[in-house]
Amino acid sequence: MNSKLVLQLSLFGLAMAFATVFFIPANVEPLCWLVIFVLCAYIIAARDTPRPFLHGLAIGVVNSVWITVAHVAFYARYIAAHPREAEMVRNAPMSPRLMMALTGPVIGVISGAVLGLFALVAARLLRPRFTRSSVEDSSAARTS
Repeated sequence: MNSKLVLQLSLFGLAMAFATVFFIPANVEPLCWLVIFVLCAYIIAARDTPRPFLHGLAIGVVNSVWITVAHVAFYARYIAAHPREAEMVRNAPMSPRLMMALTGPVIGVISGAVLGLFALVAARLLRPRFTRSSVEDSSAARTS
């Protein structure tokens, strides 16, 4: 596993962690994540990274750490701008911050699996395909 690539691509998650607290409204957040996932999948595939799914999964888990820490640290500010999330934690049987800390990694694994699938598809799409002429050239080279 290329841990340097995982850490570098997880910086998108770090940026989103603070952006969702201070700038990005809840209704725009999914679109931002979609763009980030497509971009990360492309980068993983373009670098011909082995095990693209595993890299995507790891990025999702690291992203969840960044996001959970930021959302727990800036809880009041985050909840003020995210009424749907506020409603979900209002009736929670435990502290809302503890609930976020427990559900964050689960969401990270799920989003990492989605990113992993994106990376797997991107790797398959970007993999060089054999053309008829390249197959003919290689068979001609073997017979010579």
